[in-house]
Amino acid sequence: MKVPLKWLKEYVAVTLPVTELAERLAMAGTEVKGTEVIGGKWENILVGEVITVEPHPNADRLRLVTVELGTEQPTVVCGAPNLRLGDKVAFARVGAELIDGHSGQKIILKPAKIRGVVSSGMVLSEKELGISDIHEGIMVLPPEAPVGAPLAECLGDTIFDLDITPNRPDLLSVIGVAREVAALTGEEPSIPEVSYEAKGAPIEEQVSVEIAAPQLCSRYSASLIYGIKIAESPRWLKSRLLASGMRPINNIVDVTNYVMLEYGQPLHAFDFFKLWGNKKIIVRRAGGGEVMVSLDGVERALQGDMLVIADEKQAVAIAGVMGGASSEVSQETTSILLESANFAPASIHHTSSSLRLISESSMRFERGIRPELTLLALKRATQLILLLAGGEAAKGLIDVYPGRKEPEPISLSTERLERLLGVEFSPQQIVAALTSLGFNCEPTSSASEFRVRAPYWRSDIHLEADLIEEVARIVGYDKIPTTMLSRSLPRQDPEPGLGLKKKAGQSLVGYGFQEVITYSLTGREMLEKALPGSGSLKALPLRVANPMTADQEYLRTSLRGNLLAALAANRRHEDGPIRLFELGRVYLARHNDLPDESEILSGLLSSTGLEKSWPGGDEPFSFFDAKGVVEGLLTRLDVTPSFEEAGDEGLRPGAQAAVVVAGNKLGVVGELHPKVAEAFEVSGAVYLFEINLTALLPYTIGHKVFQPIQRFPAVVRDIALVVDVGLSHRQVVDVIRGFPLVQKVALFDVYSGKQVPVGKKSLAYRLTFQSSTHTLTDEEANKVQQQILAKLSSELGASLRS
Repeated sequence: MKVPLKWLKEYVAVTLPVTELAERLAMAGTEVKGTEVIGGKWENILVGEVITVEPHPNADRLRLVTVELGTEQPTVVCGAPNLRLGDKVAFARVGAELIDGHSGQKIILKPAKIRGVVSSGMVLSEKELGISDIHEGIMVLPPEAPVGAPLAECLGDTIFDLDITPNRPDLLSVIGVAREVAALTGEEPSIPEVSYEAKGAPIEEQVSVEIAAPQLCSRYSASLIYGIKIAESPRWLKSRLLASGMRPINNIVDVTNYVMLEYGQPLHAFDFFKLWGNKKIIVRRAGGGEVMVSLDGVERALQGDMLVIADEKQAVAIAGVMGGASSEVSQETTSILLESANFAPASIHHTSSSLRLISESSMRFERGIRPELTLLALKRATQLILLLAGGEAAKGLIDVYPGRKEPEPISLSTERLERLLGVEFSPQQIVAALTSLGFNCEPTSSASEFRVRAPYWRSDIHLEADLIEEVARIVGYDKIPTTMLSRSLPRQDPEPGLGLKKKAGQSLVGYGFQEVITYSLTGREMLEKALPGSGSLKALPLRVANPMTADQEYLRTSLRGNLLAALAANRRHEDGPIRLFELGRVYLARHNDLPDESEILSGLLSSTGLEKSWPGGDEPFSFFDAKGVVEGLLTRLDVTPSFEEAGDEGLRPGAQAAVVVAGNKLGVVGELHPKVAEAFEVSGAVYLFEINLTALLPYTIGHKVFQPIQRFPAVVRDIALVVDVGLSHRQVVDVIRGFPLVQKVALFDVYSGKQVPVGKKSLAYRLTFQSSTHTLTDEEANKVQQQILAKLSSELGASLRS
């Protein structure tokens, strides 16, 4: 919301410097994104008066213009057709910084000889001043502009660019900001009185209104003005609209926009004689397959849950969003029906987003402006139209108000305020703060309690906490003293799930991974690419009722798609190894129940084999790198995993394994299936792992048992076993670990070749023997080793390699 300071000063006295006022607003919850000074660079530009206009001796279309500046009377060459004797104009001396009217570039004005006549100065248009794009004629100033005064004093202004929070639609108006400034600075707001003379026939005899959807339209007001003349708006009105970021169109449309900026209430003008039939306005839902051409010339297909304004034949406006071309005000318009209504925020948001049609009106209705604004804004707009376009207003106003509700007072206690803010305010301070904002405070039988009614323009006040927040804002958050805690914080037991996520994330970061955070909403195509095959989506994903885009239509059932998309995006800019992981929820549908929301850890490792370093290249990632990450992570979480064959369709067959803990499959690790890699346009081998942290959590909870560092030395032995090709490493290790003196088992070689019989393979292990009570002798170590070899032979058919 852009608020010109000069306009703001019409409703409240502003004596603070601009920077201090901006800080006050920001401290009260209204961020000032920036300020723009209009006329800040208008040096050497003065207000002048045209005292002579003579023809150029060498050019028919040029004239010599003499301008009175108070201290001098320069004569310059000018080609503008609209220049008249007595006009007040903006005159630039040599050295002024201007905008070139043709190129739009900044220039420094220099003396010039034009068709034989030296011109040391320039009479300016709006474009040359940077006010607008109008370059067809000279900008004529108001008659009261003082001759010789710097132009910045007459037309200069400061524009506040405010970032309004969604709960404060009242601040989407200059008057609303003026009320806020008045409360923060101790001033009294001055709201203009609205009155006009209505001479025409009663409006009830000429117009009727029916609200067929009262749930979506709580109030509809209208006035009728005939005999108007469409024309260009006066300069003061156009200047304010331009400063506020709106384009002037004509006096009728400009007034509706002006009042919307002034009061925060959108309005719309219909060409009265373009309304079909008995001039009856019907506020209804759109019919099935109904089509309407909006003011921007686009044909809109309307849905049955959209609200429209219609006459007896067709829709003439999309309620709260945009008017229709069939009833548009044009140069031939002589009578208008002026609408001021209040619509349900959810309905306007749905219509606006469905049609992808965002407007200043829809933005205000979506945030929930109050229905009490309709008549005030309608009267103000009618007053200005009569002033600027002439004509005659019908007697009375149409005001259909099916949603009338009396606001309920809210109880406010000083004890509750002190408990929430941690500081004590006197009843007088509380009443003064709320009264300055327009609240009505009534005392009760208790001296520490009030009954408070919110002003009609505040739609965000519903609870006692809202009132307490208002007191804190106006008194000043910075005035609340900083105090130390009276006692130490009680011990907090961390939530196990959060602790598991934090520890898992920190472990992966320690392994060189980078965390990504992606949206929970995704597209069906993304899910299907990550899980190819006929059973790719075994559980149908949950669809969002009103998706913003097709790419955010479903709740994700896997983290893989977004993670692989992140890999593809990074791979375009990075040739080296990439390690990514994400911790997040997936959503699996359940019959007649809320979805299962499991916390999943998903990670990937990718290398292209193009990595360069001196003296040689790094080895590309393999399946065992990914498996090692999983083993290391679970070991840090005090969980012992095992690995079994898996059949994940998104991973390459034969290069994947299920992660098993205590007999339960909690995840998977393996190489990405080539079809998935191709779908995501990823080259090189990609290794992916997934772990269900929700299922893993019970195995990570428990008290750790202290184990002292071993005092006695270990005995290390290496053995090489010949086993069947189909025998797994896990089977061998499980047998060896069954002996209590074995502290560590490490596989360091796998071989199959000439020295090993066909159908056999060689596994070489390093065994570490250690006792917690004494130093082992060679005889004891040999005895245990022989027992191990005997058991391996009897159970697995293993033999010692010679």
